[in-house]
Amino acid sequence: MKNPKSMRTIYQSPKIIIREFLPQEKQTFLDLFKDEQVTQYLPETSPERYVEMFNELLENYKKKNLSRWAIFNAVDNDFIGMCVARIFFHDSNQIEIGYVLGRNYWEKGIATEVCKALTEYSFANTDTKEVVAITDLDNTGSKNVLQKVGFKRLSNLMRNQEELAYFKIER
Repeated sequence: MKNPKSMRTIYQSPKIIIREFLPQEKQTFLDLFKDEQVTQYLPETSPERYVEMFNELLENYKKKNLSRWAIFNAVDNDFIGMCVARIFFHDSNQIEIGYVLGRNYWEKGIATEVCKALTEYSFANTDTKEVVAITDLDNTGSKNVLQKVGFKRLSNLMRNQEELAYFKIER
């Protein structure tokens, strides 16, 4: 099956495809955030805000901006989750990456592959010298993934009265 011309793939391997969401995949995106275990380390977000996020990502595609993208299983096209690359809120010279995976795709090496792909994409498509990631202090899985990919742990960061683990990798 060929990708529709309007949909851009940003990464593909034998295991996963990272590509733009299609407008008709809104419910797929929204359903990802209904699992409390999937969202336990994410900032609390309203269902209305998730809808806004989906509408924003479609707009970002039109502008060719950094954005949120869908992650699909390359073998059976099953939805795995979403990932993001965006200008970092705390330092506009840095690109922040992140991901959210459905529970059935945890501990399969996918997060590691997504982090590598997003880091390479950010360096190839922007002039940033630093890619960063933040995660909940208790999210040992994500902290391990970031270190495995080569990110260095920095001093913790405060965001909205919450202390977060802060990681950086340089070009």
